[in-house]
Amino acid sequence: MTDKMIETGEEFVKTWQESAKHLEQNGMYDPADEHSSCGVGMIANVDGVPTRRVVELAIDALKKLWHRGAVDADGLTGDGAGIHVQIPWEFYKEHIRRTGHEPGDDKIAVGMVFLPKSDLGAQEVCRTIVETEVLRAGYQIYGWRQVPVAVEVIGEKANATRPEIEQIMIATDSSISYDDYERDLYVVRRRIEKRVLAEHINDFYICSLSCRSVIYKGMFLAEQLTTFYPDLLDERFISNFAIYHQRYSTNTFPTWRLAQPFRMLAHNGEINTLTGNVKLMKAHEPKIASPLFGESVEDLKPIIPSGSSDSEALDSVFELLCRSDRPAPMVKAMTIPASIALNKAMPPAHEALFSYCNAVLEPWDGPAAICATDGRWVVAGMDRNGLRPMRFTRTSDGLLVVGSEAGMVEVSEEMVAEKGRVGPGEMIGIDFVEGKFYHDTPLKDLLAARQDFSSWTSRTEVLDDIVGAADSKGSMFASEDLRRRQHCFGFSMEDMEMILQPMIEGGKEAVGSMGDDAPLAVLSDKYRGMHHFFRQAFSQVTNPPIDSLRERRVMSLKTRLGNLGNILDESPGQCEVLQLESPVLTNAAFEAMRRYMGDTAAEIDCTFDPTIPGALTQAL
Repeated sequence: MTDKMIETGEEFVKTWQESAKHLEQNGMYDPADEHSSCGVGMIANVDGVPTRRVVELAIDALKKLWHRGAVDADGLTGDGAGIHVQIPWEFYKEHIRRTGHEPGDDKIAVGMVFLPKSDLGAQEVCRTIVETEVLRAGYQIYGWRQVPVAVEVIGEKANATRPEIEQIMIATDSSISYDDYERDLYVVRRRIEKRVLAEHINDFYICSLSCRSVIYKGMFLAEQLTTFYPDLLDERFISNFAIYHQRYSTNTFPTWRLAQPFRMLAHNGEINTLTGNVKLMKAHEPKIASPLFGESVEDLKPIIPSGSSDSEALDSVFELLCRSDRPAPMVKAMTIPASIALNKAMPPAHEALFSYCNAVLEPWDGPAAICATDGRWVVAGMDRNGLRPMRFTRTSDGLLVVGSEAGMVEVSEEMVAEKGRVGPGEMIGIDFVEGKFYHDTPLKDLLAARQDFSSWTSRTEVLDDIVGAADSKGSMFASEDLRRRQHCFGFSMEDMEMILQPMIEGGKEAVGSMGDDAPLAVLSDKYRGMHHFFRQAFSQVTNPPIDSLRERRVMSLKTRLGNLGNILDESPGQCEVLQLESPVLTNAAFEAMRRYMGDTAAEIDCTFDPTIPGALTQAL
């Protein structure tokens, strides 16, 4: 950057993008480290009937979340805000008639599309790809609609990066079910995204492509939503639910595409297990299969698109599981499960349910509070830590209000049927088909009854149960040999006396403080082994910090081997895994594990010849 004042939004954005690119190339910024901490909420009619009231209350509630979002120095550019609502059929039918078509039944699909603003050629390429893939899937295109927007109300920097915003309207015959139609549109969208990416077009994004709902979002302030998108002021905009979100990006650059809600959920918090979750999803991809997708399952990979924020990555996994015929409450239980570590009050059926979930998919641990929908269900839930607020109010006339603030929607006390909070690991939901509201326990009862999870989880082998007396061989090394190995591993007398001895003699945890001045491994004058790098990389933090009592109650070191199976399946075989109480093994436990795994295990030689240049790289 120069000392010259940046006078226009375009200059700022260009400088900002160049700086980000420079930092990324020099290892000082990684787009994968995107986190957010925001305001989230949901309003829904329990009976499933769409009304204008739901949309208006959600808009007003979102405007009250302005304090949850960050604001640029220009006072108008925000981190992002948006709303997810049911498709208002009558509103779009009028626009379809303007294209010269007569719309049929209610199965109109609407795609909310961000196109490159300044490159008209890229715009046309994107439209062509969208239309080609829609027609290839066997659907009819009614036409495109330019979404009315009031660009004068947003900030200069937001306007400089503003996409061209258009909607494509798609038809089908009445024989296909909503679930099948949504699944087809999901595959179509992923095909479109991959083809556009192959054309090296970056400023393209599909906010939503659905026959049930539509998302209006952008990089503006919460109070600017209806001013920027006057569509939302139309009296025909009715819905049986509304999920809304005000974004506050803690370590990210704000962009239009990262505004929430995403296609399935809106999230308040940070996914602190993100690095592991993303890599494990990559490991799951080769075995992902479902008769519902057939060969099209390859079009869905990678499941998590490159450059996703933590919320967007979770949304991608949530969407895949929902489209593979799992209801939203079950997907919430799988991705953000309740803790069963020391929960003696949890019913056995619920414990079996979550044991199954943990055997199939690795938890996406927060802090996290989410509101989500799959079209039939709307759910609101918390992660096991419970470090984000979520309140709910249910009225006597069948309205459910959920959010990260109390008082977002003014409800007179005589209309309040129930008030409460969603606790750690809990969720509430509405089944629009039944027109029924579920509290946490009945909802988990419903999920636990899906399968005989108790018998399924009995197939899980616990390592501690198979360790025999013969596996214990005593000390493996003589004292001098042991001391030499400890020295080579990097142990000092300080480590032995201050860390290991208290842990062994009294079971005390090694406690550091902000005064710990030990340098990073790469900067240390003393030998620090390769394992120190991984310790630094994996020691992720939560906000706020976890206290020891909460840690004992909600966290576990349990590790499972053999669980990288097909996450789209739902069968007893998914529970045939080996469970370790901790990844740190005794010699006896290691011998038992090695014997149990037999020929399915491979030994990798981690040694290398230090006299050969580049030997470490080759060995790795």
